[in-house]
Amino acid sequence: MSDAVTQNAPLVSVVLLNFRGADDTVAAIEALRLLNWPTQSLEIICVDNASGDDSVTRIRAAFPDVRLIESKTNTGFTGGCNLGAREATGSYVAFLNNDAKPHEDWLRTAIPELENHADVGAVACKVLSWDGSVVDYVGGDLTWYGMGYKKEVNQPDDVGWNTGKDVLFGTGAALITRRDLFLSTGGFDERFFMFFEDVDYGWRLNLLGWRVRYVPSSLVFHRHHASMKSFGNYHEDFLLDRNALMTIYKNFSDATLAAALPGALALTARRAVVRGGLDSESLDLRRAAEHVGEDVTVPKTALAGLFAVDSFVENLADLTRTRVELQSSRKRSDADLMRLFGDSMRSMQSDARTLQGYQSIVEAFGVADHLQQRRRILIVTGDRLSKQMAGPAIRAWHIATLLGAEHDVRLVSTSFVDVVSPIFDVDLAPVHNTRSMDKHVQWADIIMFQGYALSQYSALQKTDKIMICDLYDPMHLEQLEQARELAPEQWRNVVSSATDVLNMQLRRGDFFLCASDRQRHFWLGQLAAVGRINPDNYAVDESLDQLIDIAPFGLTTEAPVQTRHALKGTFDGINADDKVVIWGGGVYNWFDPQTLVKAVGELAERRGNIRLVFLGMKHPNPHVPQMRAANEARALADSLGLTGKNVFFNEIWVDYDDRHNYLLDSDAGVTTHFDHVETTFSFRTRILDYLWAGLPIVTTGGDSFGELVREKGLGIAVSAENVTELAEALEIVLYDEEFAKRVKDNISSLRDQYTWEHALTPLLEFCRDPRPAPDRISGAALAWPTSKQHYKPNLSTDLALLKMYLKAGGVRELATRIVGRLKRTSLKLLSR
Repeated sequence: MSDAVTQNAPLVSVVLLNFRGADDTVAAIEALRLLNWPTQSLEIICVDNASGDDSVTRIRAAFPDVRLIESKTNTGFTGGCNLGAREATGSYVAFLNNDAKPHEDWLRTAIPELENHADVGAVACKVLSWDGSVVDYVGGDLTWYGMGYKKEVNQPDDVGWNTGKDVLFGTGAALITRRDLFLSTGGFDERFFMFFEDVDYGWRLNLLGWRVRYVPSSLVFHRHHASMKSFGNYHEDFLLDRNALMTIYKNFSDATLAAALPGALALTARRAVVRGGLDSESLDLRRAAEHVGEDVTVPKTALAGLFAVDSFVENLADLTRTRVELQSSRKRSDADLMRLFGDSMRSMQSDARTLQGYQSIVEAFGVADHLQQRRRILIVTGDRLSKQMAGPAIRAWHIATLLGAEHDVRLVSTSFVDVVSPIFDVDLAPVHNTRSMDKHVQWADIIMFQGYALSQYSALQKTDKIMICDLYDPMHLEQLEQARELAPEQWRNVVSSATDVLNMQLRRGDFFLCASDRQRHFWLGQLAAVGRINPDNYAVDESLDQLIDIAPFGLTTEAPVQTRHALKGTFDGINADDKVVIWGGGVYNWFDPQTLVKAVGELAERRGNIRLVFLGMKHPNPHVPQMRAANEARALADSLGLTGKNVFFNEIWVDYDDRHNYLLDSDAGVTTHFDHVETTFSFRTRILDYLWAGLPIVTTGGDSFGELVREKGLGIAVSAENVTELAEALEIVLYDEEFAKRVKDNISSLRDQYTWEHALTPLLEFCRDPRPAPDRISGAALAWPTSKQHYKPNLSTDLALLKMYLKAGGVRELATRIVGRLKRTSLKLLSR
């Protein structure tokens, strides 16, 4: 924090708890006076926890200006800290053990983390021994049975512990948190009295979507006293055993608790018996003769475990009320947080009998299976999941395949399903039955979707779960061309509707994916327009990569191997020695197949064996009508006498798993388009198939792939609508063998950069550590939807749209559109 900022520093209330330790408390307050923090921004609160000695008199005499609060009874560390927090007036409350001394920059380095990061709920400070030689806290781990521990404790301080990180919990010896948050979430659980209350608080914050941030530059030195030892180890054992059970009971999800709690109870019993040196088999009737008339002496160290379980039961009804409230408000799943647990499978004991019991318990209750960092991820696509798949479905399928290696994945289509996967579940949630999505949303921890799904299903709109929006397809830009043949008012309505749907996504999403750097700049502009480029998101990540990142279409890692000839010598009109150029996907209005047909006609006059194959004329989704561009291309080829001679139209899309045989029977891949805004921000997925098959590429320039083809020597990029230039480019890639070889070598060296594994790295990393967007946590994200329709439909345009939908997809398509209209209308009414 700069000096200028320090002068305007927020008020911080430091809470010190005293119990018969006036010497330490006075020394701690003296150290606080030396902080590099404005005096007017520092409030020191000392809570005397019913010491019953001269502590109050001594502290008041030494510091009459310090707020000294006297508790009538000893409410433990938890009650005393909570009392101090309730009396505090600062924006932040800092808990400091009275046997600790802070570095002068303790607050100066910690408070900026809270001020600048809206989703950081608490700062965990670095704590060293009194002389700074060894570690007391540089992060904490948590076992599955609820015992927090510091595995680095008493190790020499190391530079490796000087990097900030997210942690599950900080140590109560030096913890700084937002005061309002601390109080609103219940503070330290006073049922704990002491031990693990800091673990419980940190875990609770993380569950609710907050971060606990370890800030190593916020340094404290700690002098330990053996205060508990004077009361007997069994008191500590009792509190540790009981509080561990309380911790997991409150914070684990139902599924994890079902495995962890029985195991934890069994392990508590085993620890108690071993601690007391007891033989639990001595009461077995089969050994009764060995112990006739004997009394069993049970040491307090063993009774501590039994009493801990009974105390847990005594508090169970009250704990259950707390658990229900907490679990109903959780924002993050157990799987989301397991990476913060550290070595959660640590047994904490080294004796052979406890270890044997521990292993039996872990195996019997399947504890390890529940602690794997697997999340339940729902992926929703509007496309058909079948043997013939279009781009969105292909992308969703590969995303599900990769994520399925690490998580439980469910891929759901809103239109049609007739395929299965051994890696993930596949299901149908038909859009005409909007309730069909409810069970999937309820199941998921993370939801990823494409297209119109958010606007079609109320379950997606209402859920507060982490949501990933796949924006690789700027569909409102596509509609500028796809709907262009409609009447002007209808055209405006279609584009406006698509824009509203996208704005709804942009207001709601936690993480966004796009296909290129160019697209990312475009979407950043639209995100800014709906208020998502805001201080909350910027403070966490100035690059905004944590909000939107690039995950383009990919290609299969394994190189394709031809298993049959699909074109040469088998497709009517194409001979084995012909030169084949393939158009690898659908023909849409934003493409320019007419210029390509003309160029093939021009080239055919001097190269009679050129063959152009349009691989799929009819979209596999029956709701997608054949577009004007496809009809015009066919009519043009007919009029030039090229159809069936030099130009071929494959009517039905080929099976996705068979496409390689068509590609490997080709000599070049081609895609041509117009020079307009859709081109500028497009990502031509068919080009990746060309790269996969090692085909030289001819493409129109103006998009991101056009630049790549030109820069990396992957083929030739030509000007838009230039027949002669296009014909010459086709001739070079098809008939210049040296050029084709150079291109194939270039493709081979580049191909690995575009595999699905590489392309989807940002998505894989996000799903390993998912979190709500910072502005959603703070509430700064704008409520949606707030945009207004630019065009109000009337009866005549509605009738025209009705006719178009019936023609395009029949009654089912019409029903889908009506449901969508009703949902958008209801959302607008709700937003007023």
